[in-house]
Amino acid sequence: MATADPFDSALDLLRRLNPKHTSAHLNALINLAPDLTEDLLSSVDQPLAVRRCRQTGRDYLLCDYNRDGDSYRSPWSNEFDPPLQDGGAGPNGGGGGGGDEDENAAGLPSEKVRKMEIKANEAFDLYRELYYEGGVSSVYFWNLDDGFAGVVLLKKVATPGASGEGTWDSIHVFEAIDRARLTQYNLTSTVILSLATNANPALGELDLSGNMTRQVEIELAAENDEQQIANIGRLVEDMELKMRNLLQEVYFGKAKDVVGDLRSVGSLSENARDREAQKDLIGSMRR
Repeated sequence: MATADPFDSALDLLRRLNPKHTSAHLNALINLAPDLTEDLLSSVDQPLAVRRCRQTGRDYLLCDYNRDGDSYRSPWSNEFDPPLQDGGAGPNGGGGGGGDEDENAAGLPSEKVRKMEIKANEAFDLYRELYYEGGVSSVYFWNLDDGFAGVVLLKKVATPGASGEGTWDSIHVFEAIDRARLTQYNLTSTVILSLATNANPALGELDLSGNMTRQVEIELAAENDEQQIANIGRLVEDMELKMRNLLQEVYFGKAKDVVGDLRSVGSLSENARDREAQKDLIGSMRR
């Protein structure tokens, strides 16, 4: 009998636990199996944490792609917090690849890619304000041997109130690979959504949490850096629109149908009387 792989077993367990508490479950698994720490952190999407940049005073998002050990790089200042002691190894602790060797050795993008990163952060900061009317956004780029890669992060937390709360996290990881006259974009997008409400005491509390992942590959013309950023922005915008529509029409619609069939505000006797009255009305119209 083959022995189960501990990493696969950990992923299977996480898929079966409440996605609202993914971070707590992940920390518990890391405590149980410390040797799986890097693999789990790089493979499991979890709600994004927010930190304030010490140099600029602006909030930014933390993820595995701007992490080096216990330090995280701010997209606004390009500095790690806390500062690195002896240099890092790039995104995921594994090196940036290509570009300036000194910058990549410190976990930083090359000068050219950093300039694109700055412009992308400005563009998605505007996108965040227009689409989400609040929240936090962060964009991180790094070098590849045949192009560059990056991640676009967006987070919006609904202000907790007496009736409910909600959190939206979207993570868009992409590769931009240079071809002869086109650039190939490989985009993987994940949305983590958590909603909770107790607005109607008669129905009780509702807690709806989950995540969705979609992928797309496409080739587009990109003659300069500005066009690269425009292409990435268009891909992320289209993917978010599709995923929002799927969540609203499929997942929320299905949940509404299930809850509507299982639970009712009125009593069963009242519902039975309403159905009888409806039958009588239809019968009288047919006479």
